[in-house]
Amino acid sequence: MTYTLDRTLWATSFDDAVGRTKAALIKHGFGVLTEIDKATMKRKIDADIDDYLILGACNPRMAFEAMKLEPKVGAMLPCNVILRGVDGGNVMVSAIDPVASMQSIDNEMLTSLAVRVRSMLAQAVAEI
Repeated sequence: MTYTLDRTLWATSFDDAVGRTKAALIKHGFGVLTEIDKATMKRKIDADIDDYLILGACNPRMAFEAMKLEPKVGAMLPCNVILRGVDGGNVMVSAIDPVASMQSIDNEMLTSLAVRVRSMLAQAVAEI
């Protein structure tokens, strides 16, 4: 089973891809709570990496619904979305598949909610 929803943006600048990704997430009810980028990696651990950004995306309404179904689920939130430069001039966008990430929790109602969140994230990724 794959654990991400992926899209490659061909001949797209990294900055443009970031802007498009954030706009698509917002359109589908997700806010970006955290960002970890290559500057953070350099500053924190003196690592030089290629273009790479981790966005901690959260849909508060869906998070609240999940918390009502499974109080400890917050340990597995938010939904991470990554952008990374690939093949010189292209950007790969990958969002966590909430269904895959929730497999370790035996709760059918939570699985149903994860399917809804996956649909929302898949729509956002498709629209980038």
